Amino acid sequence: MEGFTAVLLIWTLIAPGSSGGSGREAWPTHLACREGGLEVLYQSCDPLQDFGLSMDQCSKQLKSNLNIRFGIILREDIKELFLDIALTAKGSSILNYSYPICEEDQPKFSFCGRRKGEQIYYAGPVNNLGVDIPKGEYQVLLELYTESRATVACANATIISF
Repeated sequence: MEGFTAVLLIWTLIAPGSSGGSGREAWPTHLACREGGLEVLYQSCDPLQDFGLSMDQCSKQLKSNLNIRFGIILREDIKELFLDIALTAKGSSILNYSYPICEEDQPKFSFCGRRKGEQIYYAGPVNNLGVDIPKGEYQVLLELYTESRATVACANATIISF
């Protein structure tokens, strides 16, 4: 009987849809920054994992070097790592961008080559175009994935410029 109880408890904890029968609940919405006329909120869109992100500079006048902090525990090895960004406003696509972060023969960051179960923690600059963010609300889909398209991290972000 104890074995059955243990199996039932484990199944209850890990079974899809075990939270009230309506599927998994969404990850909480996190605040990356709020000041200087800008607010950046994000939520993990990976059903299995959340992650941490913060930005040092929060201003409508985005500087070309933005300092961020990002942390996650890897569920996949990252021989190669890619970033896709999709920016929309009012349902219209504004920007789609892909960038190789780790290539097997050209690792750009110290975390390139990390293995499943290891932690990535990056604190430093992200180079981008220095731009003024116009007033409005923008949705951003950010996806980090491996060479086999396995998800490393996924976020839905909302940028509000006022």
